Amino acid sequence: MPRAKLPRKSTTVDMTAMCDVAFLLLAFFILATKFKPPEALKVDTPSSVSTKIVQEKNVVQVTIDKNGKVYFSVSESNPDQKADILDDINTTKGLGLTDAEKKNFDKTPNSYIGVPFSQLKSYLDKSQDELKNMNLPGIPVLDSNANEMVDWFRAAATAFQGLKMEVVVKGDDASKYPSFGGVIWAL
Repeated sequence: MPRAKLPRKSTTVDMTAMCDVAFLLLAFFILATKFKPPEALKVDTPSSVSTKIVQEKNVVQVTIDKNGKVYFSVSESNPDQKADILDDINTTKGLGLTDAEKKNFDKTPNSYIGVPFSQLKSYLDKSQDELKNMNLPGIPVLDSNANEMVDWFRAAATAFQGLKMEVVVKGDDASKYPSFGGVIWAL
């Protein structure tokens, strides 16, 4: 005798728990993500085939913007060397910087120098908010007699004595050669 066929019922899986786990993972990854901090200077670098990644420690960076202005900075992981560089420039050039001006430079994140020695004291006197809106003239490098980048590199070499100092030159794609030439000459 033939068996009676029982109708098949579809199986259902409750997806509520799976959705909860997915949203918890999404929330975790959103909250745990470390975003790239905004750059102090906007520079569009040319395309490159180099895959070497620059280390974060013992780095002295020279940045050249699209107008050919040159800026000098030291990595945030070297606060002692940054202070030594500023002290060396202060004594050799006789700028008369106060301790408050030096500390203002040390505590400023992404701090860079983009002014000639004659304007350095007033530059370090400004607050972080004033610096964001300030149009800096850049460090003079075009004249080989008045190339102030030589003094910055000399001070950096003295401050990093005994350590391996990495010099990084970051230039904008639209900047012209004379600024690069002045930086290379200073090196």
